[in-house]
Amino acid sequence: MERQAVIALPAAESRDEDSLVSAARDGDRAAFGCLYDRYASMVHGILLARVPPREVDDLVQEVFLLALRQLHALRDVSRFGAWLGTITRNRANDYFRKTIPDEKVTEPVDQNHAESRTTNSAADQEAAMILGVVRGLPEAYREPLILRLVEGMTGPEIAARTGLTHGSVRVNLYRGLQMLREKLAESAKGASLAQGPKE
Repeated sequence: MERQAVIALPAAESRDEDSLVSAARDGDRAAFGCLYDRYASMVHGILLARVPPREVDDLVQEVFLLALRQLHALRDVSRFGAWLGTITRNRANDYFRKTIPDEKVTEPVDQNHAESRTTNSAADQEAAMILGVVRGLPEAYREPLILRLVEGMTGPEIAARTGLTHGSVRVNLYRGLQMLREKLAESAKGASLAQGPKE
């Protein structure tokens, strides 16, 4: 009996969300506020995977303003999460087109330098280094990892919010974590070699 309740909940939640999207599309600002609450961490995570961390909060607001203005164009309310994810990725791409000269768009962003100038805390520097490593991973792994590790979303939540299948999220998280562990091990090995042998 309990199992049926667990299975029924996502369908009820999905219907509730579809109603919120429809209401927001019809001009209900409170409904749009609820959608903001549900999706802000996803938008934040997608942006964090792509743009400098200091820009993320402002861009989250811009993404939701764009979504509010374009909501009338959304045809399938059940695809709101995937649609919002596309707007978010496009806004991140626009950020780089507008702020970085064309020749620098293809150069990797030095995340360690950007984050380390804001704080001297060892823990914050380590977090910035790890974020830099995650941001260097292929895009298919980068977003799910940040949504999981930074935003605290579960695999099923990531799938529900982004419109991806549970299987692809699970595979991308698994492979991404494997790749992250390997890169962090390489970084640690490189750091210990750079320090030289202990006397």
